[in-house]
Amino acid sequence: MATPAAHTESDNDLLHVGERTFRSRLLVGTGKYKDFAQTRAAIEASGAEIVTVAIRRTNIGQDPDAPNLLDFLSPDRYTILPNTAGCYTAEDAVRTCRLARELLDGHNLVKLEVLGDEKTLFPDVTATLEAAESLVKDGFEVMVYTNDDPVMARRLEEIGCVSVMPLAAPIGSGLGIRNPYNILSIIEDANVPILVDAGVGTASDAAIAMELGCDGVLMNTAIAGARDPVLMASAMRKAIEAGREAFLAGRIPRKRYATASSPIDGAFF
Repeated sequence: MATPAAHTESDNDLLHVGERTFRSRLLVGTGKYKDFAQTRAAIEASGAEIVTVAIRRTNIGQDPDAPNLLDFLSPDRYTILPNTAGCYTAEDAVRTCRLARELLDGHNLVKLEVLGDEKTLFPDVTATLEAAESLVKDGFEVMVYTNDDPVMARRLEEIGCVSVMPLAAPIGSGLGIRNPYNILSIIEDANVPILVDAGVGTASDAAIAMELGCDGVLMNTAIAGARDPVLMASAMRKAIEAGREAFLAGRIPRKRYATASSPIDGAFF
């Protein structure tokens, strides 16, 4: 397990993914930064313990002559989560996960995504199910990107995925959670962690996801594409923590009319 990063959450409120346990509920990507040094600085500011890496786009040892991300983000400190970004078939996704396992000395925790459309980057759910079944049978612990369909989320959990990751909005769109009711339905029916993946644009989006009851949020563009990625990473860390605490505390019900903060019942006159 990765060395825990700085955080303010209670040690009793942990994120359990498969056989691993984490204190941070913010997962971050490594793409779109200006260089690996900025990547490292932003991830340090985020407090994240799980760092996802696109195997088809990022060098983690495939090219010995190119800069290696793992020289900047040590697997001794972070849990590296290989992902299959850019795969459009189940076969490519499975092959990419197997390559990642070889590069990372048998590491079996992966993030599966099989895309179905180049414009929206929405998932191909049929191919996702096929790839998930194959990977689970092959001994992988699969965290899976999917749409916000509660039925599909349940199917993926039944297959044996260790976490289901519904999109909040299209990848990189920054639109925030467009259908909170679907996300809530998925959460209420789940027995594995539900993490929002894709669509977060700013800190308030992350807080809303956590207030709904999500177990965590994965993001990349919202941080890497910000004017100041390191400062945004810090904001996202705080938003995740605040949203989680608000969920645990329990919000007041929404009402149409005012309720006095200082009621007059029993007042002394």
